[in-house]
Amino acid sequence: MIGQVGSAFGAWGKPPDAVAWAALALAILFAAVAVTATRSRSPETSTLAMWLHDGPHGLSRRRFLAIGSFVAAFASLGYIAYYLRGGPRIIDATSYFLQGRALSHGSIDWPLLEPSALFRGRFLLFREPNLLSGIFPPGYPLLLAIGFRIGAPMVTGPVLAAGIVLATYFLTYEVARATGLSRNVDMTSRFAAAISIVCVALRYHTADTMSHGACAFAITVAIALALRAHRLQTAWLFAVSGLAIGYVAATRMVSAIPVAIGVYALVLRSSSQTRPRAFLLVALGAIPGLALLLVSQHAATGHWFGSTQLAYYAVSDGPQDCFRYGFGRGIGCVVEHADFVRARLPHGYGVLEAAGTTLRRLWPHTADVLNFEPLFLVLLLPIARIVREQPICRVLAAVVGLQIVAYAPFYFDGNYPGGGARFFADVIPLEHALIALAVSGALPSLPRIFAVLSASALGFALHTAYGHRALADRDGGRPMYEPDLAREKGADHGLIYFDTDHGFNLAYDPSHTASHGIVAVRRRHDDRDRLLYDLLGHPNSHLYRFAEGEGGKSMVDAWTPPPIVNDTYRFEAEAEWPPLAQQGGYAHSIFAAGTGASEDRVLELVPEGDGPAWADIELPLPSPAPNGFPAPPRDKPGTFIIEPRVLRRGTGGKGTLVLYGIGPSTERVEKARWEWTDPQKPTPAASGEGAKKATDILDLSSQTVSFDDQLEPLSHGGGPSLRCRMVLRAQHGAVGLDKTTVKAHR
Repeated sequence: MIGQVGSAFGAWGKPPDAVAWAALALAILFAAVAVTATRSRSPETSTLAMWLHDGPHGLSRRRFLAIGSFVAAFASLGYIAYYLRGGPRIIDATSYFLQGRALSHGSIDWPLLEPSALFRGRFLLFREPNLLSGIFPPGYPLLLAIGFRIGAPMVTGPVLAAGIVLATYFLTYEVARATGLSRNVDMTSRFAAAISIVCVALRYHTADTMSHGACAFAITVAIALALRAHRLQTAWLFAVSGLAIGYVAATRMVSAIPVAIGVYALVLRSSSQTRPRAFLLVALGAIPGLALLLVSQHAATGHWFGSTQLAYYAVSDGPQDCFRYGFGRGIGCVVEHADFVRARLPHGYGVLEAAGTTLRRLWPHTADVLNFEPLFLVLLLPIARIVREQPICRVLAAVVGLQIVAYAPFYFDGNYPGGGARFFADVIPLEHALIALAVSGALPSLPRIFAVLSASALGFALHTAYGHRALADRDGGRPMYEPDLAREKGADHGLIYFDTDHGFNLAYDPSHTASHGIVAVRRRHDDRDRLLYDLLGHPNSHLYRFAEGEGGKSMVDAWTPPPIVNDTYRFEAEAEWPPLAQQGGYAHSIFAAGTGASEDRVLELVPEGDGPAWADIELPLPSPAPNGFPAPPRDKPGTFIIEPRVLRRGTGGKGTLVLYGIGPSTERVEKARWEWTDPQKPTPAASGEGAKKATDILDLSSQTVSFDDQLEPLSHGGGPSLRCRMVLRAQHGAVGLDKTTVKAHR
């Protein structure tokens, strides 16, 4: 029973690391100040209490804010060093990192070298003819781009941490002034800022390169400025508030809806003279952010209103429209979120599933706000009291509530250790303001204030620190690319091959060439690796070996892709995920160990229902060029022998593979066609000696194909290139494409 309770309420125990022990010491110190303040007639003379006092024994407001914002920024820097181990960790963060680097060069999308499969991959969107872009909105990458321009992208988060402390102070100040809830407005505002500093969830979201810290800052600024404009009846401040809303829209569109409603609620409370202008100014202020979003979407998808994330999931996952915002059957992507969808959404996403997802977000959020779930729950009653009594507090509470409601139609809970309920992290500063106002009361009480700070620090030391420890230890316990390792090996130019999506994202710079910098490349374990190496004239080449597990050390070794054997090129099908297009089903890479599949992996195409499903995947082929390729005889230019291999798993599927050549006019010309069937698995009664194996490899017949009319110059200045497409179709069941071998005909 105790184990079940412990599992339900998370890990509890002695501090798991040095930071948690420091938090325990801080909790004891805060508790001592609370006790001393209770017994003292002049509590403001306490050494720590003076930090919250603007008087002869305290700090001036300007000095407090300077010190407080510095402490928050320094703590976030410490989080980068101690928990993140120096760089972005989760795949989303590394993708933002790559987008920020590209945007620092003025690029929303960028051209690729061939073969494109060496660069395409998870959370990256490919668009014909050879453009790649990130899938996230441009707001946060724009801030990262500034960091890249000054040579310190990881400083972006700590700067936001300092900004959030300042914004939280001024938001609380404006609410306290507007409501009259506190006789000491400055102390109450300092209390809110102090809660922000000790909030470890904010330390994470202003350390890793995730967009929630930027949204939290912009949302807090938008509400604070709207409150100030409302109090002073100054219409132009509403324009700046609108600018912040537009930035949120360009960063996390769903998060912009609650704050926009909150700001317009404050506009409605303005005077009749100010109200019409304020309505217009908020809308005008939001235009730059919305324009940035539309320009980014057009560059990545070719459509002004085409969502980059929806476009990515349309070609990388299934079923069709699985990533959409809303309710119904077919919601839930079975590739990216396979375990979650299988366990939580077997019948689609309805009201009950949305309620479950929301509850799974709410519980970790109670820990995110104050590091300690029981503390937050205890404070709900005084918070409810001020919300009921004060219309301005109701606006803040409504924004928090609408944030929760706004994400209910999105199926994936998005929680993870350290990051907590990240979709709700955007409104944590608003909750800090409400907590400070509720705890302080009409006459701020130092014992209550320091008791809350003590409990918050204690909650992290004994409880929530375990989640941040888990974040530090996950995925090998370090970033999947550490530039220092490359520098130590002298890998300052040429190719570096990576086996991880995270490492590729962290190392790839679209502006680099092999002769003037590092070109990050995905290792595909086939002859694509050699293809690029030969095309670039055999540059300096290394392999980044990421060491998983505690105590392991990643290494950068000199490495040359293996040479071509017998003039025969091997192209693994799974290297082409995500495919260029898919319809009626979805393709994904699966492990097929023990089946005889090459590299133990296969690209499987799963149709939806009984109808046809197809995936459009590009297969680059060697062609006559002065870069080391085996040139066919002059009387047979561009002629090759092609042999695909498929995996049969007893699915009952019927497969069709068609090879097309694409000439200069971009018209497709069918060159070869293969068809096969995948018999159903034998029944247990038939599984005797003569029964057919449930899984086996089938080499399709080789065909001689001429592409002499499809040769084109390579985009990066090499020899002629061959453009072709292989279209895989599955009917009545899944089919698997293992590899394709290509040999110049002699």
